[in-house]
Amino acid sequence: MKAASIFGAGSWGTAIAYLLASQQRDVCLWGRDQIVVDEINQTHCNKDYLEKTILPQNVKATTNIEQAASFSGVWIIAVPSFALRRISEQLQPFCNTNTIVINLAKGLESDTLKTMSQVMAEVLPTALVYTLSGPSHAEEVGLDFPTSVVLAGEDIETGKQLQEIFKTKRFRPYLSQDLLGVEYAGTTKNVIALVSGIVDGLGFGDNAKGALISRGLAEMVRLGIVLGTQPETWFGLSGLGDLVTTCASQHSRNRFVGEQLGKGRSLDDIIESMNMVAEGVLATKTVYTLAKTHDIEMPITKACYEVLYENASPLEKLTELMTRQLKME
Repeated sequence: MKAASIFGAGSWGTAIAYLLASQQRDVCLWGRDQIVVDEINQTHCNKDYLEKTILPQNVKATTNIEQAASFSGVWIIAVPSFALRRISEQLQPFCNTNTIVINLAKGLESDTLKTMSQVMAEVLPTALVYTLSGPSHAEEVGLDFPTSVVLAGEDIETGKQLQEIFKTKRFRPYLSQDLLGVEYAGTTKNVIALVSGIVDGLGFGDNAKGALISRGLAEMVRLGIVLGTQPETWFGLSGLGDLVTTCASQHSRNRFVGEQLGKGRSLDDIIESMNMVAEGVLATKTVYTLAKTHDIEMPITKACYEVLYENASPLEKLTELMTRQLKME
């Protein structure tokens, strides 16, 4: 485990490359864009994604997926959720029983509603599968700001070895066996973050934000319990920790999308203007589908879905939420 292969040269892939390489581990960073790869190799910078991060010399980038796969038995997949199955299929010929795969995406597969670990286990059945999640903006990891995350997987002994790979004086990974809980928490918090942005865009304040985070967490936990995850997971780093960070941060793409919606911009216009993916847009559809499938009351998620996909008025949806039938907490 003295080397790692990272697939995806966006902000997260670049940040993790910096993190591992700064601990004297050799890193092969795969990207599909030759211009980005050449820039990383020549300038040790990825200015389109993390312009303030200077990558160590032991990060080498490539567009050759076989070269990256053979570089190390530790594969870190840092692509958006909609691209994870495709990249896993490309990696399938190079996978064996010694391969460890770590997912960084926070989302569900739109057609199957499977988590990322379930997709990887299906396509790469011989690999050990993990997910790394928590309150961890790439911009801050790439600047060596203090960050704590959760590494989730069923094999605890291998997980302990992976903890050693990721840990630094500023990056602290905790270990969890509740793989599905960590993944569902990372997905659902993006929906609440979108609504948090809508609240900001509408010009409301801290009272609304505090209510949204607490009531949003309540419906996240309801979903998690029905899906058989551990309740404590939702109150840890991958749940409450990530929820608070994403709802409040200026780095959050999901909060940004919501804010722009609250200001009156169309979703298509917002997405077209961004060079990175806001996972919460797709997550809203998948989480809403899960809630309907399992008959779980998730009014905030439902309101977000109607704003995104049914062109509902953000202000009218907020008013509906505030005027629902009164109830016990």
